[in-house]
Amino acid sequence: MTAALADETAAPVLSPMLQRLAAERATGALMRDRGTLYLADGKVVHAESPATPGIDVLLTRGGALRREGWWDAVAEAGAGQRVGRHLVDSGRVPGGALELCHLGALYDAAFFALAPTRTPARFRYGVAHWIGPVRPVPVDAVQRETLRRRELLDRIWPDAAVDTAPL
Repeated sequence: MTAALADETAAPVLSPMLQRLAAERATGALMRDRGTLYLADGKVVHAESPATPGIDVLLTRGGALRREGWWDAVAEAGAGQRVGRHLVDSGRVPGGALELCHLGALYDAAFFALAPTRTPARFRYGVAHWIGPVRPVPVDAVQRETLRRRELLDRIWPDAAVDTAPL
């Protein structure tokens, strides 16, 4: 596990660039090898990785929403970046179910997006995700959860391949 330390008492920093963007209260998309973190005012508002199921899969396969209902919401509210709010306001998904699926998708994708890499990250200022605001998460909380998951995996299966295998 590689993580820079800001000082002896600070939590490990998985991405100095992400930490800087949080301090700047930046809005946009941080693109890394294994995923993308979307920020609004320096907080992580969404994350995606090809190694994890997205919020659409969690909502539809979990039975909270019909697949057609998902695509209807994307068509109706995607351009305005308010799909999450639309799902709740239209009665298609309870707010709690949306938040649980959103946080699950965010933390799962962040685990992979924040994996060590030699490839430089890129940040596109002003980019917003079409799901819209659901539950912003402080960068420190995302990094802490990612480290917790890595440490747990290291304890139960001390093989580095587990850290990069798709879910």
